[in-house]
Amino acid sequence: MSVVRDLRVLLRFRDFRRLLAVRLLSQGADGVYQVALATYVVFSPEKQTSAGAIAAAMAVLLLPYSLVGPFAGVLLDRWRRRQVFLYGNLLRTLMACVTAVLMLGGVPDWLFYVSALCVTAVNRFILAGLSAALPRVVDDERLVMANSLSPTAGTLAATAGGGLAFLVRLVAADSDAAVVLLGAALYLGSAVASLSLAPERLGPDRESVPPRLGTALADATRDLVAGVRYLAAPQRREAARALIAMSLMRFCYGALLVLVLMLCRYALSSDADHGLTLLGLALGISGAGFFAAAVVTPWAAGRLGPGGWIAVCAAAAAVLEPALGLPFATGPMLVAAFVLGLITQGAKISTDTIVQHTVDDGFRGRVFSVYDVLFNVAFVGAAAVAALMLPPDGRSVALVVTVAVVYAAVAVAMYRFERQ
Repeated sequence: MSVVRDLRVLLRFRDFRRLLAVRLLSQGADGVYQVALATYVVFSPEKQTSAGAIAAAMAVLLLPYSLVGPFAGVLLDRWRRRQVFLYGNLLRTLMACVTAVLMLGGVPDWLFYVSALCVTAVNRFILAGLSAALPRVVDDERLVMANSLSPTAGTLAATAGGGLAFLVRLVAADSDAAVVLLGAALYLGSAVASLSLAPERLGPDRESVPPRLGTALADATRDLVAGVRYLAAPQRREAARALIAMSLMRFCYGALLVLVLMLCRYALSSDADHGLTLLGLALGISGAGFFAAAVVTPWAAGRLGPGGWIAVCAAAAAVLEPALGLPFATGPMLVAAFVLGLITQGAKISTDTIVQHTVDDGFRGRVFSVYDVLFNVAFVGAAAVAALMLPPDGRSVALVVTVAVVYAAVAVAMYRFERQ
């Protein structure tokens, strides 16, 4: 297989192997920690989980990406990246241990969320640093290959970490703190792995560091505003509409995820452990839908155009989401998880394609920064709206219908734009 052959070639680079080890341990720990946080908030037997608590957990997991993301690169161009991996993962090890202690201590929820927020905020610097360091450990000829395989391997590590956390949580009763400590051990392993790289090996070059931090942060803010203004121009209408459509579809997916969490916790399960098993199954099936989208979308977007495929995805969701969701039953919910995974990822792939093809290269990075902010804020906003609409058991006809209407509006708008 070409993927195996490419990976074998990359692994000949000693420092690439070391950087990959840092990535795999770090993102594996992310998967463990995020599942531990979610299961503690939603599936702890002693906690009467509300949709508001789920929304708060989603905000903790995602808002750092939106608030810190546009400025992470400014700081990473000033700090030695090896040191970012070392001290960042040591800090996360410490804060994860603090989180475990807080879980056992029955402290107020806000204190627990502050601790968790510190862990997830550092993650943005780690991920950006891993991408920025990659050109320092492979040659130019193999950089594209490394950019393709390294993040994919990290995603698989995060998935494996999440699966391991689910397994530990199911096997050992009342083990949320133990799962968090497992994540802390993996963060520590990533910090230790970074020591195999020389402090100056990953850059940045000292002569390339901008002279003033305040100026660099102001420039980053101006760049983000410039990206928004660029998208507002009439000639960028195709990219702007695709981003708005994707943000709305991400909103719908986030609202439905909160609904599924509440259904698994209360309406469809007899106890917390059974609900956790059902949630793991739903997420796995949704992941299969994401994979199916990667297979189907190139063919569908090639025949319909990326905008046309977004319209078809939204229209299918508008029809199938209420048909499968309104029974509030296990079987239809699992089918809906696959459909929504396919539809959401298919629309995202198409949106990425539209942005890459219609945005000038000089603005592409800034537009993708705007895209990243919209993507995560839409998800957190959806959780907040769901928290206001959902009853304690998660059975909300109003939310299901509202989401279907949003999908239908996206489908109509994208269809009309494609016709033009």
